[in-house]
Amino acid sequence: MSLKDKTIAGLKWSFVDSIANQGMQFIIGILLARLLSPREFGLIGIITVFIALSQSFANSGFSQALIRKNDCTQEDYCTVFYFNMLVGILFYIVLFLSAGPIANFFKEPQLFLLIRILGINLIIICVGLIQRTILIKRINFRLQAKISIISTVTSGLLAIWMAYDGWGVWSLVCKVLSQNLITTSFLWLWNRWRPILTFSISSFRKLFNFGSKLLASGLIDTAYRNIYYLVIGKFFSATELGYYTRADEFSNMPSANLCTIIGRVTYPSLAAVQEDNQKLKIGFRKVLKCTMFITFVLMIGMAAVAKPMILTLIGEKWVPSVIYLQLLCFVGMLYPLHGFNLDILLIKGRSDLFLRLEIIKKLLAVPVIVVGVLFGIKIMIIAMFILSCIAYFLNSYWSGRMINYPMREQVMDILPSFFIALIMGIGVFALGYLLPISSMGILGIQIIVGALIAISIAKLIRLDAFMEIKELLSQTLMKRQT
Repeated sequence: MSLKDKTIAGLKWSFVDSIANQGMQFIIGILLARLLSPREFGLIGIITVFIALSQSFANSGFSQALIRKNDCTQEDYCTVFYFNMLVGILFYIVLFLSAGPIANFFKEPQLFLLIRILGINLIIICVGLIQRTILIKRINFRLQAKISIISTVTSGLLAIWMAYDGWGVWSLVCKVLSQNLITTSFLWLWNRWRPILTFSISSFRKLFNFGSKLLASGLIDTAYRNIYYLVIGKFFSATELGYYTRADEFSNMPSANLCTIIGRVTYPSLAAVQEDNQKLKIGFRKVLKCTMFITFVLMIGMAAVAKPMILTLIGEKWVPSVIYLQLLCFVGMLYPLHGFNLDILLIKGRSDLFLRLEIIKKLLAVPVIVVGVLFGIKIMIIAMFILSCIAYFLNSYWSGRMINYPMREQVMDILPSFFIALIMGIGVFALGYLLPISSMGILGIQIIVGALIAISIAKLIRLDAFMEIKELLSQTLMKRQT
């Protein structure tokens, strides 16, 4: 199978994996939000920060280093596997011992036991990290989709039963642990790779030379993305954090997940042509234009239907999260621009530049945090959007120089998609005030009308991104029929 065919097949199964997985996660999240309180989601939001930081240490950037390396050996995989396991165990011990001080800092006694139990998730993930990396490297997303669907459904049903039975926040803990335990178990069952007793210092040094910068970058980025949870949890309340985390999860579904779906397929595919700048630019440009068209439509559309969506799906007790969701949609719509431009730096082996950019951007986040503490969560999110625009300029400046695709050219390529989405969003938002019907009825009409507006305009002006997506879908359907 050619690289192009592998990429198309990978994209198809990556979409299946994400759409099925995220769709089920979405439904499960709705049911849990109806059964649990915002405070219980807020408690998990606080813990997420520490688990995420520990996971960044455990990964150490080795996954990207292995994916980028074209001639990985058993020695490479085993070296990374044992190192990850060691780091994962060490950081679980750190989390275990830190549970008391963390609970005291946030004045939430429940966090003590929650951190110690949920921290086990760190070790579970480390056990399956190499298995997943090998599947990504092979662009084998069919097996990953199968595993994801099984683990999501099983863990979700268990969590819903526990929430209904009165387990409260522990139903959320069980959901996370059981999902990752099932995923890791099936990765080992269905993937043939097994470690042997070998550890190469030479291999470790080569991989760590690239991965160490990504480790530092990942820690900085993880701390930045989760620092707002700490700020809200400390200076406001667990309930307010619950509203924010629910809005953040909704806004991440289209942008961050779409970027992940496409990025995990295109990264190894683009890495395969890393020496040919012309091919790299052509591939990157197509990916960017198509992804941003979908992202703009979904994110601006979600901002427009935020209120009826929240009321319909999770109920009136979550209404305070509406404004957070609307603002976060504008922050999130730039997420793929950051991710894909940073991928170019990694593909070109510039993890050192990647790290420097992360340090600069995250230092710029300090005023955003101060603004949040002084003026509230809504003003903080607006400041996050401004920071996101500045960060895109920095990312695209360097990646653009490497493949001759500067920010100005990128913006011109995606601007038509933004205007189509903006027109659609204004029309859809207005419908919410013009139709005196139930929230569910308004939501259904808004979604249908929004889709019709976006598709009609894109088809009328023959938008490049729309035509590319249409052609890709046609090719996929033709192959299925033959």
